[in-house]
Amino acid sequence: MYILTLKDKKEEGAYALNTSDGSKVLQMFEEVDDALRYIGLLEADGFPEMQYVEIEEEDAVAACENFGYNYCIITPDDFVIPPSSPNHDFI
Repeated sequence: MYILTLKDKKEEGAYALNTSDGSKVLQMFEEVDDALRYIGLLEADGFPEMQYVEIEEEDAVAACENFGYNYCIITPDDFVIPPSSPNHDFI
C-alpha cells in the first residue's frame, strides 16, 4: 500500500481529502503506478512536490480508526482525479 506525503516532509502527515461533511479521507493506493499518476495530477494543478511512502495496510487502517479518520483503498481498477483546492489536507 502507498500513501502520499509532501516531498521530504513525511512528518507533516499523509495527504487526505476533505469531504463536504468536514471529515478527512486518507487515500491508500494498491499500486505504486497509481500513486505516481495521482501525484502528477496534483503537481500539474500547482500542488507542492509530493512523494509516495510504502506502508502496511493494517497499520494505516489502525491509525485511521484510532484517530477517527476515514480511508479508501484505490485499486488498479479505480479512476481517481484530485478535487480542486481547498479540498486537500494532511493527517
